[in-house]
Amino acid sequence: MAQILDGKALAQRLRTRMAERVARLRDDKGILPGLGVILVGDNPASQVYVRNKGIASRDAGFHFEELRLPENASQDDVHAAIDRMNAAADIHSYLVQLPLPKHLDEMKALQRIAVEKDADGLLPASLGQLVAGLPGPIPCTPHGVMKLLEEAQCDPRGKHAVVIGRSNIVGKPMALLLLRADATVTICHSRTPDLPAVVRGADIVVAAVGRARMVKGDWLKPGAVIIDVGMNRDEQGKLCGDVDYDSASAVASAITPVPGGVGPMTIAMLLENTFQAALRAAGVSDAGAYA
Repeated sequence: MAQILDGKALAQRLRTRMAERVARLRDDKGILPGLGVILVGDNPASQVYVRNKGIASRDAGFHFEELRLPENASQDDVHAAIDRMNAAADIHSYLVQLPLPKHLDEMKALQRIAVEKDADGLLPASLGQLVAGLPGPIPCTPHGVMKLLEEAQCDPRGKHAVVIGRSNIVGKPMALLLLRADATVTICHSRTPDLPAVVRGADIVVAAVGRARMVKGDWLKPGAVIIDVGMNRDEQGKLCGDVDYDSASAVASAITPVPGGVGPMTIAMLLENTFQAALRAAGVSDAGAYA
C-alpha cells in the first residue's frame, strides 16, 4: 500500500517553523513580513480563501492587510488598490484574489502588480525569472508539490516525471521546477496521444488536468510517486482529485489524498514567498540564518 503524503500535516509543520523564522527575523533585524490581499466582490469561496490566508499569516506572526472593494468596483478602483499595495512599505507581497467580477479585466489588473511583490509567483515576469533560474517568487502550488516530493524522500534527479496539464498556474511552472531538480520531464495534455502509455513510463506523476479520477491505477508504473493536484466533484458531489485514488494507491509507492494533499501546501508556500520577499526588500544577504 502506498505511503500517504499528508499535506495538511506537512503544511502545519512548515507554518509552525515559519513562525519561529519570523520571530528570529523580527528580533535580529526588526523586519516583520507583510502580506496583502485585494478582494473584490462577494464571492463566497474567495471570502473563505482570504480568511484562511489571513489566519495563516497572523498565526505565523506576519503583518496582514486586506483591502475589500465592492462588487461594482471599477477598473480604476482596482488599479488604485493595487497602486496602494505597490507603495506600502509594510507589505512585501500581495495578491489580487481571483476570480474578479466579470466586468473587470483580470490581466490588466494583474500586470499592474509590482513584480517584486508578486505573492503568487504567477506574473509573466515572475515566470520568466523561474525560466531563467533567477531569484524570485515561486508559484505556490508547484512549490508545494516539490516540498511533498521532499517529504516522500523522492529526489527527482535522474527520474522521469510526467506532468498532466499545461496551465500557467500549475503545469508549466511544475515542469520547470522538476527540470530544475534534474528530472527528465514530459508535459502531457488533452491532445497527447495514448496518454496512459506515456504515464506508465513515469517515476513521478503530477496530475493537474481538472478531470475527476481520470488517472487510473493501470496507467501507473509500479512504485511511482503520484501527486494529485486536481480538485473536482464527482457524480455524487463528492470531492475528488484527478487520480482514481483507490486503484492508484494499490500501485504507487506514495500518493497524495484529495482533500488534504496538495491544497494545504499552497498557503504555506504563499507565506514562504512573502518571507523571502521581505528578506530581498531589506537586502538581507544572510538568508541562511533564517532558513
